[in-house]
Formats: sequence, C-alpha cells, structure tokens
Amino acid sequence: MQDRADKIAKKSTGKKATKKAVQTGTRRQPQNPLPRQHLQKPGNEHALEVQPRFLAPDYIGSGKLEGMAAIVTGGDSGIGRAVAVLFAREGADVAVLYLDEHEDAETTRRHVLDEGRRCVAIAGDVKDPKFCEKAVRETVRAFGRLDVLVNNAAFQQHVEKLEDLSEQHLQETLQTNIGGYFHMARAALPHLGNGASIINTGSETGIFGSKHLLDYSATKGAIHAFTKALASNLLERGIRVNAVAPGPVWTPLNPADKPAKDVAKFGQDSDMGRPAQPEEISPAYVFLASPVTASYISGIVLPVMGGPRG
Repeated sequence: MQDRADKIAKKSTGKKATKKAVQTGTRRQPQNPLPRQHLQKPGNEHALEVQPRFLAPDYIGSGKLEGMAAIVTGGDSGIGRAVAVLFAREGADVAVLYLDEHEDAETTRRHVLDEGRRCVAIAGDVKDPKFCEKAVRETVRAFGRLDVLVNNAAFQQHVEKLEDLSEQHLQETLQTNIGGYFHMARAALPHLGNGASIINTGSETGIFGSKHLLDYSATKGAIHAFTKALASNLLERGIRVNAVAPGPVWTPLNPADKPAKDVAKFGQDSDMGRPAQPEEISPAYVFLASPVTASYISGIVLPVMGGPRG
C-alpha cells in the first residue's frame, strides 16, 4: 500500500515523494535537511555546524571489555570516536590513531578519560607500515597489552566517471582503506592472544556498490573479503575477526567529500530516511569486541544500515 501511495504522490506532484525519517531509538536524532556545508579534507568534526552524536547517553556500561586494551584507527571523529567512548565505558583503555586532526583527537581522548579509562592519541598515516608498527608498540607500552584492534580509518572521494579517477586518488584510497588494514593487523598480531579480536569497518557500498564511489566501494568489498579470510586464518589462534558494514552515517567524511548542496540531503535515501548518528553504530562494535557477547562469532559482516536496503 505504501508503494502505491508513493507512486500516487509522485504522479500528482511530478516529484519523488519525500520519505519521512524514522526514529526508533531512545532519543530523536537529527534528520534532513542538514546544513549546506562543505569541509576541507581530511575533515574536522569540530568544524561541523551540526555535531555528530557520539556519547550515547542512554548506553550503560556493564564491564564487557573490563581490563582490556584497544586500538581504534580513525578514532579522532565519527564512528571511531563513538567506538572509543563506548569501549572506555565498557572498561577498556583506548589508543586513538588519527592522521593530523589534532583538536578532534584531543576531544576524543578527553572523553575516554572522562569514562575513567586511560587513553593515548597517536598521529600518523596507516598507509605507512612503520607507523603502524610504532603505534602498536606505543599502545602496548602504555597499557601493557592489546586485546582489540578496530580498523576504521578511511579515505573517500566521489568521482562522476572512471576516467576522472586519477592514479594518485586511486592509490590514496587503496593504500588507506585496505592497505592500512593489512598493515595494522600484521603489526597487532604478535600482541593479540586467545580471546582477542579484530573489527574492520566495511560499508554498505561494499555490498551494493556506489556509482560515484568506484574505488571506495571496491576497497570496502575487499575489507569484507579480508575479514572472512583473516577470520579463517586466525581461528586456531583463538582470535576473532569481524566487520561492521554501516549505511550513511553523519561524520566529517561526507561533508569533506560532497558539495554543500548534496550534504544537506545526505542519508535521505536510506531506509530510515536519514543518516545514522555514530552513537547508533558504536554498540555493534562493543558487541563484536566483547568475549561476553560474541565468543562464537567470527567471519561475519554485520550490516548496520537502518534497514534491509532493498
């Protein structure tokens, strides 16, 4: 019946019927229209007019990660920041890895400390294997252990046509989004023991594709395959590997990529008619990281898309 109503509305107005945003959580989340705002890359969260929500005030920790230590790449903002905060709320010390967004990283660090856990913020580029090794060493030196690696750092840039995709752009995407995941996992493995886990950030684009994110979609599909392959590879060592595949999420990534007019409509085509907030995604990472909740789960790509997406 709704399909029929949408068709009638479209026919009568000559336009596609506007989808009403769905709210299913404990508090109402921002929805379209969002500010018409464009950020310079890599994008700073503090510069957004509408700040992404990451604190999940209704989420009550219960010690699911008590005494553990985690690394979160791309932890300065967006999903990474939200994950760092909830990991700390569940009892983990957190190392926040980031490129050069120092102010945002300090905000994340402060919020982790506010949760009563230790935090180090380490700047560098995951494209560089030596940086990844150094960051892991610093984390283990600071916390004495490493139990969870969250690969989350990403580069994204839309192009209209394949011919517009420069070699520099292609290599930046490949080396950050999938190369960086390999580098970090390889560096972390000597310190991960039985019961540890790796969580990779995939994307709905890795499942459905995106016509203007050719290289990004390809890397996210590769992350999904890497997750399944590495899960099989590490199973006998008792290390679980999983991925989360979000739909559209309100972070600096898209405002630093899209024109301002498109940013205002970001996420309106999702099943819920709005983008997710980072605090709506981060509990999935807690679930997969904790041996309390996911001890028998490895090699999955968990969709967190606000619906089935067709």
